[in-house]
Amino acid sequence: MKISYLSVGILSLVAPLTAAWSKEGEFPLAIQTSTSLADPNASATFYDILGIAASASQEDITRAYRKKSRSLHPDKLEAHLRFLHQSPPLIGRMLNIVVSVGFLGLFTKLFRPSEANFLFDGASLILYTIGVAVYVSNIVKGLRAISSGLWEGDEFQSNREGRFDGEFILGREDSLKVLAASNTILALVLIGVLVLQAGQWYAEKRDPDDEAAVSTKADQQPASSKATTKKKQ
Repeated sequence: MKISYLSVGILSLVAPLTAAWSKEGEFPLAIQTSTSLADPNASATFYDILGIAASASQEDITRAYRKKSRSLHPDKLEAHLRFLHQSPPLIGRMLNIVVSVGFLGLFTKLFRPSEANFLFDGASLILYTIGVAVYVSNIVKGLRAISSGLWEGDEFQSNREGRFDGEFILGREDSLKVLAASNTILALVLIGVLVLQAGQWYAEKRDPDDEAAVSTKADQQPASSKATTKKKQ
């Protein structure tokens, strides 16, 4: 029965993928429709629209499709980031509450009298602070610049200096690169916090077992020494 259920589940996942392909099995209908709308030649095939040969590999198709998508929708990433930044204020408040709870939890654990808490939680607090600094300094500023349409203004076209001396406003492409790199750094930092907390949990879990093993070994040593002295007598 388990095998039959698994087969039905796999077939239910494969069926929509099969239905999305044309009768010739050459390209997805959805992709062909979306790209043919932007091409004046309605009889062009999927490969003609992407400008690749019909014998191209899947990697070449993916690369060409992404290039075509960027040319047709150059502001797709900006529209997505603008949508995130213009979300309801409740989401921003919830995010601030989550960040505050994280700080409060790490600070509270630092006062517990344990070496593991001091080491693991101290390192976690440092990484967490770095993540919040990256979020506030790079991600929030980048989202504000995208949402405000900074690069389309006349002031940016004429003067790219910031409000402070020596401050230089980055262009659209450089700002998006900084935003992407900041998201990657933030993800790695938060993963590091999770790894440290998991290591602390494992260390605290192993402490009672190690102490029990040491005490058992200490109890066995006097017994063996007493038996040795009796044999000598």
